[in-house]
Amino acid sequence: MELVKRIKSKGPRLDIIEGGQGPTEGSVAAVPAHPRKYSTDLPVSGAWFPGDPVGHRRFLTITDGHPFALEPGGNLTEVVQAYETWGNLNNDASNAVLVCHALTGDSHVIGESNTAHPTKGWWDEVIGPGKAVDTNEFFVVCINVLGGCQGSTGPSSIDPSVSRPYGSRFPEITIRDIVRAQAKVADYLGIESWHAVIGGSMGGMQVLEWAAMFPERVQRIAPIATALTASAQQIAWSAVGRSALALDPRWRGGDYYDADTGDGPYAGLAIARAIAQIHYRSDVSFQDRFGRSLVDKDSLFGLWDRFQVESYLDYHGEKLVRRFDANSYLVLNRAMDTHDLARSRSSMEDAVKRITADVSTASIDTDSLYPPHQQLEIQRLISAAGGVCSYVEIEDPNGHDGFLLAAEGIGDVLRSLLEH
Repeated sequence: MELVKRIKSKGPRLDIIEGGQGPTEGSVAAVPAHPRKYSTDLPVSGAWFPGDPVGHRRFLTITDGHPFALEPGGNLTEVVQAYETWGNLNNDASNAVLVCHALTGDSHVIGESNTAHPTKGWWDEVIGPGKAVDTNEFFVVCINVLGGCQGSTGPSSIDPSVSRPYGSRFPEITIRDIVRAQAKVADYLGIESWHAVIGGSMGGMQVLEWAAMFPERVQRIAPIATALTASAQQIAWSAVGRSALALDPRWRGGDYYDADTGDGPYAGLAIARAIAQIHYRSDVSFQDRFGRSLVDKDSLFGLWDRFQVESYLDYHGEKLVRRFDANSYLVLNRAMDTHDLARSRSSMEDAVKRITADVSTASIDTDSLYPPHQQLEIQRLISAAGGVCSYVEIEDPNGHDGFLLAAEGIGDVLRSLLEH
């Protein structure tokens, strides 16, 4: 990725971009300012950096002097995993539950937001004392994924070879690389076999790979609102979001970490998030909440007058910019696209034969991003291979985000799995 140099033009509302991809080599392009007025205090990156409050995080260096080889062919000389735990591991380490987070999630599954953790626990209503995943009974672990930005090694981390953030030099990774890094944390914690591995969306991809890569280390799994392989439409949605981000001149080819506050790739990341937010929710949820309401009821015909739903998308875009990193979004988004349980395993039928764990999969009935037929396919193939797999379709109006918001339905699925 080429470093992009910004030169301010003398004219109003224009930036001149030099070194970017243009019609001819050496040409410059005038980039109009986006009509959306963003906050002026947006960080260059919403990543956690050393020196920031640690909060409930713990850290483990898993490389121990040996490079961490990656499936696409690269390697990382040093890998740190940030993780959080709740409850107590019993004497024989048989009560451990691994929770795998989604694309823009992190290790903070439960607990309040504070200076160390920018958001409230993302499954706070499902996991905790007396809840579906009862931390009085189970030792719960969640690890910020490799490539992430909340303490684990990712593009915003310092590359030890040059003593500055990886940025554009961060290598491509896969879901399998994420899982292998998590296995190192399990080794350190003394967990030979998980009582259960659970997660939704990208977390569900990790769950499936755990069961296929380490069948002897997983007793139960709950892959929720996810798929055995990324579909063409899922890849298409991802590609549009990545393109929106990369077209932001402030992305600078991935090397933006030394920019000033308010001069990072906030617009690209915010638009990518807005695109994703559209398919994270259902048509019903948008219509019921916003309909055709305007931000200003007397302003309709101006080109940039806004409907309430546009304001909602803007809000979620800026919210993500304050807690996430643009490069991590690109790296993890691409890892989701390359997810395919059958890769290098002859066929999907052969891949699922590796899974010996008991499986409970679940769908959200209004999910158009990971529609129910994909979870039904999980059940069908595992059952055909002689495995044990139950299936539940949860009624919830929130679309794909239902795996986060339908706490009662998700809780029932997980409680049944853990008690089995």
